[in-house]
Amino acid sequence: MQLSRLGYAVLIALALGTVGCDESLSELTGPTPDLEPTFSSIQEHIFSSGDSAGRPACTNCHNAVGSRFNGLDLTAAVSYSNLVNVPSRFKAGAVRVIPGDPENSYLIHKLEGRSTIAGVRMPLNGPYLEAGQILVIRRWIEIGAPNN
Repeated sequence: MQLSRLGYAVLIALALGTVGCDESLSELTGPTPDLEPTFSSIQEHIFSSGDSAGRPACTNCHNAVGSRFNGLDLTAAVSYSNLVNVPSRFKAGAVRVIPGDPENSYLIHKLEGRSTIAGVRMPLNGPYLEAGQILVIRRWIEIGAPNN
């Protein structure tokens, strides 16, 4: 299921309001209750690990060997430098992560499965990230995609 831009705006507003009240993001992130909008948390809980919903680690495919075929290595040593301000290898004009601009960051397009992506939605064959997990990644990008 895809959410509209308005739907994401509403989710972001609700999430930020909830977080502002000292409630944990775990209410939103479902199978990754410790996920936070920091790069190190996204690396640990999304890229390098699967989750309780059965989603595999991104690095199962997106590693040094797999990157020859899929164009992206998300292992911890190189993932940040392979994502932020880096053009997509398979989608002309797309940038993987544009700091401050989640709406135009290709990573978000691939995770949401937008109709304009090259190839297929990620992770390949699912299970896909839940809306709250994507929301946290969007928030990290929105605050400038810091390497934290």
